[in-house]
Amino acid sequence: MTTDAQQQWKAWHEERTGTVAAPYGPLSLTGTFWLSDLADGRIPAFPGDRGEAVPGHWADAGEAVLLTAAAADGLTVDGRPAEGEYRLAADGGTATARVAHGTRKLLVMRREGLWAVRVYDPESAARREFTGIGVFGHDPRWSLPGRYRPYEQDRRIRVGNADGRERGLGLSGELAFDIDGEEHILRVAAEGDGGLWAVFADGTSGRTSYRFRFLYTPPPAPDGRVTVDFNRAVLPPCAFADAFICPFPPPGNTLAAEVPAGERTVL
Repeated sequence: MTTDAQQQWKAWHEERTGTVAAPYGPLSLTGTFWLSDLADGRIPAFPGDRGEAVPGHWADAGEAVLLTAAAADGLTVDGRPAEGEYRLAADGGTATARVAHGTRKLLVMRREGLWAVRVYDPESAARREFTGIGVFGHDPRWSLPGRYRPYEQDRRIRVGNADGRERGLGLSGELAFDIDGEEHILRVAAEGDGGLWAVFADGTSGRTSYRFRFLYTPPPAPDGRVTVDFNRAVLPPCAFADAFICPFPPPGNTLAAEVPAGERTVL
């Protein structure tokens, strides 16, 4: 018999798959270019894209990116042909990215004071070859009662990222839950809506699931109670495209127990 929880999980999984496969979803990211790494302000052609360099001259202008474009470059800014100089702030996401080159969207981003340009191509090989997200079957035993214990003050630690660099990771507290009668703890960050986010690995990581995953929870109750549903553990963006810079699990967030729930691999 199919339960309401299973139906809701199935709908969630289908929506998640559609989001990932969208024209400018994570599968379409083909490159992240740090302006500090560009010798001449030019973004080169690179493997995984169409073999086309990104036109224009891109420069770090302190609190903005300075794009210099010629009419022959074929760039658009805010949907209009670009020619001249443009000061660009960080984009909020692909939906609001101001610059495009044909069907490719060029997203301006900033991390720890460094500017970068991300290239999203709906014709990427990863998107063309995608057939779905492998998951563990829904299991109500992996929807666990949890307890959120906030720190007195938020903390920031340095962790490795998928691109080989270290960056800061903000942490707001600890999320405790029991597996087979034993308490386990994940260090978590509070999201803007009050929900919690954890980067974690477990006994399945690198074996029957991707090397680490993300876990999101709803906002905890005032007394800290919160549902920890591993059935909705998700693959990080870097599972879909190598150009993402996902943080690795912080110290203490690798569970010895196996968690056979949630997303496993990209198909």
